Amino acid sequence: MATPKVTFGCAIGHIAPGHIAEFAQRAEALGYDRLVSGEHVQDGNPPIPRLLALPVLAAAAAATRRIRVMSGIVIAPLYHPVMLAKLVATVDHIAGGRFDFGIGISGQRGTRIEYDILNVPVETRGRRADEMLPLLRRLWTEEHVTHQGTHYQFEDATLLPQPVQRPGPPIWIAGRSEAAMRRAATLGDGWYPTLFTVRRLKESNDTVRSLAAANGRDLSTFHFGVSQTTSISDDPKQALAVAVQNLGKYATAQRSAEDVAKALSLTGTTQACIKGIEERIDAGVRDFMLSFLAEDEQDTCRQMELVAKEVMPYFR
Repeated sequence: MATPKVTFGCAIGHIAPGHIAEFAQRAEALGYDRLVSGEHVQDGNPPIPRLLALPVLAAAAAATRRIRVMSGIVIAPLYHPVMLAKLVATVDHIAGGRFDFGIGISGQRGTRIEYDILNVPVETRGRRADEMLPLLRRLWTEEHVTHQGTHYQFEDATLLPQPVQRPGPPIWIAGRSEAAMRRAATLGDGWYPTLFTVRRLKESNDTVRSLAAANGRDLSTFHFGVSQTTSISDDPKQALAVAVQNLGKYATAQRSAEDVAKALSLTGTTQACIKGIEERIDAGVRDFMLSFLAEDEQDTCRQMELVAKEVMPYFR
């Protein structure tokens, strides 16, 4: 049986701000399909330094010509929909229509503080996202938009220029809950989970398909993606050690840090990486965004080049 068409993206990750353009050009030259950047306003307290996704992606887009840029993710409820629609349209213009809009509500532990400091009630974040998504599409395609909703109210909004892509950039929904799956199935153009085992990936993809069918949605152009932590090395023990260092915090009394790292990450040699990707393809994934577990910028680039040269050709 022929291998389904799959795409490969890589996260910008540990790259210094002044090196984003160079990194983006390198990824494009290596044949990656997407560049991905996530964000936090304040990641914990004391916080881990983070940049915002949309300015980073604008820099990457301006330096490239072919590769798509993707937010993975923008924490949508932290923004007013009018401002977010304008920011997204701006990035899509800089990218010449190469922007994929990945959104989530940030369910990680320790991230409540960014809702608190922006005076957004964290318990409303899911409902805000549900109200916002149809609004974004209206703001990208209509003029004189008025909305009087539960969380957002505004009158006579006209945002020009509208995005290059019509009716707007594809919206990929990230998350781990059934509510997020429902959001993707009913309002999104893609499903984009993270830190899922292969079994859970398949279950979530099946759930999205079932929910979409129940709502009469055609998923023929829908994206089934994954934000996939990856630790690749010629030394599989070293690759696993890096994965354990990054993912060991998810260990439980029933599951060791090593077992968790193996289950949640592509870990080991390039051959092991190929096998892990095949398993995820069988689970229904078609778009892989690789988030390299790296010690520094140099290690990120090493893994990015290794995957491009020894893994991606296998699937093309």
